[in-house]
Amino acid sequence: MTIVCLDLEGVLVPEIWIEISGRSGIAALARTTRDEPDYDTLMQGRLALLAEHKLKLADLQAIIAGMRPLPGAREFLDQLRAAYQVVILSDTFYEFAAPLMAQLGRPTLLCHRLETDAGDFVRSYRLRMPDQKRAAVEAFRELNFQVVAVGDSFNDTSMLGAAQAGIFFRPPEAIAAQFPQFPVTRDYAGLDEAIRNAAARLTAPQITIRSMSP
Repeated sequence: MTIVCLDLEGVLVPEIWIEISGRSGIAALARTTRDEPDYDTLMQGRLALLAEHKLKLADLQAIIAGMRPLPGAREFLDQLRAAYQVVILSDTFYEFAAPLMAQLGRPTLLCHRLETDAGDFVRSYRLRMPDQKRAAVEAFRELNFQVVAVGDSFNDTSMLGAAQAGIFFRPPEAIAAQFPQFPVTRDYAGLDEAIRNAAARLTAPQITIRSMSP
């Protein structure tokens, strides 16, 4: 059986921190893993900015509540879920993702959690586990799933490499150039075709040709 693992931000929804940056006017919050591949360094910088500007979790959630999935994302996801098991593997947080998941039909999401203090200020974050996208793909493979993985940035490349088939969706050119082994797709029609072709290859019967003894 084939399971498809999708990144969330950049694949199905806009980048959440970029939206927060635009709505809050804090330009430095627009940095993502495309700019800083070290996730802890990136998050520590974000937490410092939130503290400096006194933004509470409720302020961030109010911004996210006004976001919408990327155009065509819900239709693409519905078609994909009709054919395959689908899991969203993301480095976002459950406290952020809930309204977007509702708009996407509540697919299964594995991500992280934020930690707040009594005043609702975000003080820390808790990873589900280090490199959880790769670990999830490896676990699915151990369960005898054929895994197709889709992502768009540095923090997806270990997941793509762990899957039997890894596919980029709208990656920056610089990242795509660093990882030429992953095919690049630019729209949902192309991504759907790439996933289905990969799944067909993975599930095709393997034919062994034996030599005939004289």
